[in-house]
Amino acid sequence: GMERDWPEGRGIFHNTEKTFLVWVNEEDQLRIISMEKGGDVLGVFKRLAKGIQTVGDSVKEESGKEFMLDEKYGYVHSCPTNLGTGMRASVHIDLPGWTKESVDKLKARCEELALQPRGTRGESGGQTGHTYDISNKHRLGYSEVQLVQTMIDGVNKLYEEDLALQKKHGM
Repeated sequence: GMERDWPEGRGIFHNTEKTFLVWVNEEDQLRIISMEKGGDVLGVFKRLAKGIQTVGDSVKEESGKEFMLDEKYGYVHSCPTNLGTGMRASVHIDLPGWTKESVDKLKARCEELALQPRGTRGESGGQTGHTYDISNKHRLGYSEVQLVQTMIDGVNKLYEEDLALQKKHGM
């Protein structure tokens, strides 16, 4: 179970480039992460898909078990907000125009776009400066491709709006 062996029995394993990570016994029993600087969302997604398959195959080979998957609800996680795909696609983006306009207005706009804004220090790390971690809000009822596309479309829209807000505020 979650955190049963705290502080032992947990850790992060990653490749040399730190673009693929497997986080064991944090909030979820297993968190698989693919990330990199730049805008190659497709490359990050392909690495994630390959990594999930590889980790799943390894788990099955070692234990004879597979990831818990419910036909209706998706993957079962110890963190209820990740029920469904468990997929959180995010980017770090500077939004100085939105910051000047109002963080509360940015949050409301993200809600309209089915996005979730966070500070770059994580869920509870707070906001600093004008760089935000913007991700898809939903996990349940959508495919992984739909969630990534929602994030891409929403971030592109926020960026366009941010340029207009910068102009409005003389930035």
